[in-house]
Amino acid sequence: MFAKPYRWIRVTGLLTVLICAATCYADPPLTGTAVPELVAFDRLLTAYVDEKLIPGASFAVTRRGKLIYARGCGYADLGKKEEVQPDSLFRTASNSKPITAVAILKLMEQGKLKLDDPILMHLTDAVPGAKRKNHPWSKITIRHCLQHTGGWDTVKAKFDPMFRSVPIAEALKVPPPASAKHVIRFMGTRKPDFPAGDRYAYSNFGYVLLGRIIEQASGQTYEKYVQEHVFEPIGIKTARLAKTLLPGRAPGEVRYYDGDKRGRSVFALNLNESVPTPYGCWCIEAMDANGGWLLSAPNLARFMAALDASAQTPLLEPATRKLFLNSRPTGSAGFESDGKPKPNFYGYGWRIQLLQGTDRAHYWHEASFDGVSGLMVHRDDEVNWVIMFNSTQLYDNKLPAAAIDEPIHATMNGIKAWPEIDLFPTIK
Repeated sequence: MFAKPYRWIRVTGLLTVLICAATCYADPPLTGTAVPELVAFDRLLTAYVDEKLIPGASFAVTRRGKLIYARGCGYADLGKKEEVQPDSLFRTASNSKPITAVAILKLMEQGKLKLDDPILMHLTDAVPGAKRKNHPWSKITIRHCLQHTGGWDTVKAKFDPMFRSVPIAEALKVPPPASAKHVIRFMGTRKPDFPAGDRYAYSNFGYVLLGRIIEQASGQTYEKYVQEHVFEPIGIKTARLAKTLLPGRAPGEVRYYDGDKRGRSVFALNLNESVPTPYGCWCIEAMDANGGWLLSAPNLARFMAALDASAQTPLLEPATRKLFLNSRPTGSAGFESDGKPKPNFYGYGWRIQLLQGTDRAHYWHEASFDGVSGLMVHRDDEVNWVIMFNSTQLYDNKLPAAAIDEPIHATMNGIKAWPEIDLFPTIK
């Protein structure tokens, strides 16, 4: 019975093990409302958190617009023995991208932009008129940024500007870390890695540009516009942008664990000092539109439910919801070399798989930062699920959310009777 405390060493280091050893003898705590029809999810979640050495997790499921499952499992803070609650806040990392995409589509509905507008039309604050003529971004459109076909290839270039805070700040002679505006200013001096629309290459930077387009088109900050026009209309009140450093941890936010990994701080107050990787090795404030939101798993699921085909919500008009499912990019990003449509593609903020012969689709997005792993999935049966972990420990070379993907689907496929409940009123 003494195995469990020592297993946690690989996740949190010996000091945390000594602090929380007593809590590790028992199965991980499970919070939230028990749903008898979905007890299989309870078993899956607790076994996974226990066996994979994960501090904490939150799992939410909606069906036909109703929240039918919302559970926290394990610990939000190991040292303080704080349990993860269903409404605990997590850094959403790249699961922020679908949120940014919806904000862009809202502005399109409001007549403030078009998807084929050149980005420079809406970046006049970042790129003055005198510099827009013959600018390297002159042929990049909003649609290109949404679909990751704008021309920035971090793999080929071995350069993701969103994680180069100090070199960019030094190049511009400003205090580190570089802000989003500083990154844009720096990247404006570099040519993209390939012509706009030529192919797909995942780009955090493209979504940072979309955040600035949202600000200029709306006249509001990115955070304020999304809160007012995306979250508030569907009842999400606790969403906010995250802070990088531990003192900025929000009320109700989990703590993040990346084993014993440390790196160099990018912040001027302790530049280059050794810090835990989730708390200072990069700057989340500069990544608002590509990875900056704090949300609970149930509220991410609420956001997804508002996009369902049958949803009666003010989030997007039915025609716009249909548009985002039919968002296949042109060229090699959406088609094989023989002209056949690719089975999967990246549309407006989602990875999409259309079901041939139907108007239905699977779509999903994954998320990871140091200390957080997440996945949000829409099934074609109008079941949505969101899983969030406060750890990035690898299992069989997979992040926690990726490794549990198939087991969740298998468990769902075995559900014989879905509950007729709605837990949304219990979630902040």
